[in-house]
Amino acid sequence: MRTLIKDTVSQLNQSVTIRGRVNSIRSYGKLIFADIRDRSGIIQVVGNEKLSELKEEYIVEITGTINSRSEKYFNNKIITGKIELAVNDFKILAKSQELPFDIHQPDLNVTLPVLLDYRTLSFRHPKVRAIFKVQETVINSFREALKAKDFMEFQAPTIIPSVPEGGAEVFKVDYFGHQTYLSQSPQLYKSLLVSAFERVFSVNKVFRAEPSVTTRHLTEVVSLDAEMGLIDSWEEVRDMTEYTIKYVLEKVQENCSEELKLFNATVPKYTDKIPSVKLREAQQIIYERTGRDCRQEKDLAPEDEREICKWAEEKHGSELVFVSHFPTKFRPFYTYPDDDNPEFNQGFDLIGRGVEWLTGGRRIHDYDTIMAHVKEWGINPDSVDLYLQAFRYGMPPLGGFAFGAERVTMQILNLANIREASLFPRDMERVDKRLPKIEKKTKK
Repeated sequence: MRTLIKDTVSQLNQSVTIRGRVNSIRSYGKLIFADIRDRSGIIQVVGNEKLSELKEEYIVEITGTINSRSEKYFNNKIITGKIELAVNDFKILAKSQELPFDIHQPDLNVTLPVLLDYRTLSFRHPKVRAIFKVQETVINSFREALKAKDFMEFQAPTIIPSVPEGGAEVFKVDYFGHQTYLSQSPQLYKSLLVSAFERVFSVNKVFRAEPSVTTRHLTEVVSLDAEMGLIDSWEEVRDMTEYTIKYVLEKVQENCSEELKLFNATVPKYTDKIPSVKLREAQQIIYERTGRDCRQEKDLAPEDEREICKWAEEKHGSELVFVSHFPTKFRPFYTYPDDDNPEFNQGFDLIGRGVEWLTGGRRIHDYDTIMAHVKEWGINPDSVDLYLQAFRYGMPPLGGFAFGAERVTMQILNLANIREASLFPRDMERVDKRLPKIEKKTKK
């Protein structure tokens, strides 16, 4: 029976069988030492010259006796640092060719293209694995936070019949001879489900055909979406968002302390109440601080996001800040116009460490108003007929929010490129492998 390496510490003087990879091997005459790793940890094994058959990254099964190390050879950096395994027998389960780069250094010193070209090998490095332990915690704690508030999880369709939020940045799909699309967002479906379940959330893949090659955009991301009904105001949605993101960050701090240390990273600082400003207020602050006049722009540019975060940290001690009330005509047709000034809506973004983390807000729930917006936005009612169906028969006041798991992971760990936070990133230049360049045909 196999014993996990972490459990060998309680099996002193007992015979155990472990399975794992050869992390390193060292020879001292007839005495051979090797470090073996599995998912739970690393242990030193010691044996005779037969162990010289082993090479780094071989997969092995080793049977032997757990002994105490001499005190002068204790290794306090690992949980098995006071014991070792004296080898009685071993089997090579699989051999490995020589790796294209050294995965045993503290930092994986390769370029991003090389990292992604050998993606499966990169996962063997502790820092790369740490990224996805943090991301798993982000996703799992998102679920925990909302289930604690009586939200129900659902899975939204990926293939959709129409593009109500705009068709310029979607992937077309030939669906049995019919034109369909990959979903940009589960927004319409989560709104529909609110009419029956009141509080819902999803963890979904979404797709954006954005023609951009930047350090913070991907064409396929994990979207964490939530929607709630019977709300009183947009502030109620913002408060639920704040509760959720704080819960996520607390769990990352609690469960990923070792992973954070590997990156010399900390979770963002935040206050009891995350500061919140309207867009025009934020733009005025930026103008007064920098002299850069963005006061009539429809959104914050990347440099504006960085500046408003600097302000929030300096004035409020928070690395997170909400920015709300964007121009209504530049947001989706279902976003709720502000009662006092309909030119701006009751939507918001959460900006963290100089980058947008999430978007949320209140949605229109009145059927006549949503139909007026459908007409004003130039949307074909037939393309959103399923969505409108729920509104015809009574939709409660509702709102919600969404954020990308990769973007949040990137910002927590201060990664240079969002592709590092995607297991198998998709962008304009890569689908597992680098795509060949398309030659443009020249007109004769």
